[in-house]
Amino acid sequence: MSDDSQDEDDRAPLASLRERIAQAVRDVKSTTPLAQSFTNFVTINLVANAQLAAGGTAAMSFLPDDVIDTAAISGADYINVGTLLPFYRDALPRIARAFHKTGHRWVLDPVAAGIGETRTEILRAFRATPPTLVRGNASEIIALTSMWRLADAAADGASDKASDTASDTASTRPAGVESVDEVDAAVDSAKRLARFLADGTPDGKAAVAVSGAVDLVTDGEHVYRLPGGSALMTKITGAGCSLGGVTATYLAVAEPLTAALAATLLYNRAAEIAEAKSDGPGTFQVHLLDALWNLTPEQVAESAIVTQ
Repeated sequence: MSDDSQDEDDRAPLASLRERIAQAVRDVKSTTPLAQSFTNFVTINLVANAQLAAGGTAAMSFLPDDVIDTAAISGADYINVGTLLPFYRDALPRIARAFHKTGHRWVLDPVAAGIGETRTEILRAFRATPPTLVRGNASEIIALTSMWRLADAAADGASDKASDTASDTASTRPAGVESVDEVDAAVDSAKRLARFLADGTPDGKAAVAVSGAVDLVTDGEHVYRLPGGSALMTKITGAGCSLGGVTATYLAVAEPLTAALAATLLYNRAAEIAEAKSDGPGTFQVHLLDALWNLTPEQVAESAIVTQ
């Protein structure tokens, strides 16, 4: 049901959530929090620019010791497994272990989960030291849930390694970085994944954000659908990556559910504004950054939120 059709008892929690979303946007703009990124080098420029446009501060690095040391002054971090290099196989799990040891909050973007031995090995390793928040498309969320053996808890000890590997790659396979699954197909996976992440955080809070025609955000218990955005987001390189970076910016000032909702709503509104002003993908990207900068906390928080 939508928030417009809820009874009075349900409206109060949603009103409180909107207040938290608005406050997160205000806090980012007023405190310019640092959110560090180890991200896809194809899209690193847009990630940094989007974080700055949203009101935060960016730091980009591919050196494990540099990332680990900088985490001491970073409010949250963002890890993106796109365009892998060989040394990432050891570097990324090392970084995740360091974050886990200190309770440092971070966002994982499991780009193209289910494709390639190295990517699968890295993502499997994160199960032992999981992130605070995962943001991806439906196919990536389904694949990661399968990879971490969360889809069927009863099967954890029932399959041998061969069948385990098959389930990792056969259950779903993104078309490169694009999803082949609808968002609704990932609802159960997203909820299970969010509950698993929450079990590994110091405060028991986590979230999963699923991007699509209508975005979905869940903390494992509540499910929110966020309509809007623009199809032109799929015509520029780095739209999802930069959303992941901005999600980390919000995670630096807010709890995971609020951070995921605020970042997604900000992007949906900014994309709509950019599409209305642009002549195509090139000008869309420029107007997107301007809209990220100009949107107010109230405009973001008043966006449509549909609850189950």
